[in-house]
Amino acid sequence: MRVLVVEDEEFLAEMIAEGLRANVITADVAGDGLEAVRRLNDDVYDVLVLDRDLPGMHGDEVCRRIVHDGSLTRVLMLTASGTVHDRVEGLSLGADDYLAKPFAFEELVARVLALGRRTHPALPPVIRRADVVLDTSARRARRHGRPLPLSPKEFAVLETLLRAGGAVVSHDDLVEQVWEEHTSYRTNAVRVTLSRLRAKLGEPAVIETVSGAGYRIAPESGR
Repeated sequence: MRVLVVEDEEFLAEMIAEGLRANVITADVAGDGLEAVRRLNDDVYDVLVLDRDLPGMHGDEVCRRIVHDGSLTRVLMLTASGTVHDRVEGLSLGADDYLAKPFAFEELVARVLALGRRTHPALPPVIRRADVVLDTSARRARRHGRPLPLSPKEFAVLETLLRAGGAVVSHDDLVEQVWEEHTSYRTNAVRVTLSRLRAKLGEPAVIETVSGAGYRIAPESGR
């Protein structure tokens, strides 16, 4: 899942983004409404965590543009005001959900995940392929019944490959789905993460490199 956090309070924005990343959610940050619109035009996001009172372009206008463009991006609007009138007004603009500040971070994560499920068709929370079991709700992975101590990025890469159902996932697609916007395509982040993931998965090899194409779950994995 890819999320854009739009918040002009830099500390709060980074706190939200880091918390989402810790929950295996790819998160980028924009500091004002104009930057948010630019990023939405350049990239595809599943959920937009949108502060209502933004410089450059008000959050209400950002929300209106998303609705006008027919975007599938779901909007979770944040505001310092939690009155019924403000909640109704925010939802009437086209926001999918509304959360007043201050909020419990666990609630924000739960709402983001719920909105993300509405962006895509429902997928099973537990993925089993060969002898690998991935529980996406509990964020746990096992192989041969052995727990795998995966980092958030390792977990996200494995989930992306497993959900592909044996199809090849390109390097660029992995970067798009797992890493934040500031990650350069020229870095070796994908290679390093895959190397560590393969080591933790052990033998026989689970992840196969398809020359010139990308990566996939090996067809004979665990057999």
